[in-house]
Amino acid sequence: MANNAQVEHEITLLVNFIRTIGKPNTSSGKYETTFGDLFRNDEVQNTLESLAGTLKAAKRRKVVSYSSELLLQGVHDKELITLEKNEN
Repeated sequence: MANNAQVEHEITLLVNFIRTIGKPNTSSGKYETTFGDLFRNDEVQNTLESLAGTLKAAKRRKVVSYSSELLLQGVHDKELITLEKNEN
C-alpha cells in the first residue's frame, strides 16, 4: 500500500493534469475533463501508477467528483471528472 505522502503527491499531479487537459465549466468555473481524455494522455499514463486508484483517492478526499463507483477504460471514457478543489 502506498504511503500517504505518495498518495498526496499523485493527487497533486492529477489536479495539475486535470487543469492542463480539462476546461473550466462555463457556469461553475470548475475544471472538467473526461476519464477517457485523462486515460489516453501519454503524460498521465507515464506518470501515475494507477489513474483509477489516484482518482478514487482524490474522490475520497473530495478533490474531484464523478458519478461512477468504478472507472474502467472504454466503458467509462465519457465519465465527467470535475475538479472540486483548486488549491493543490
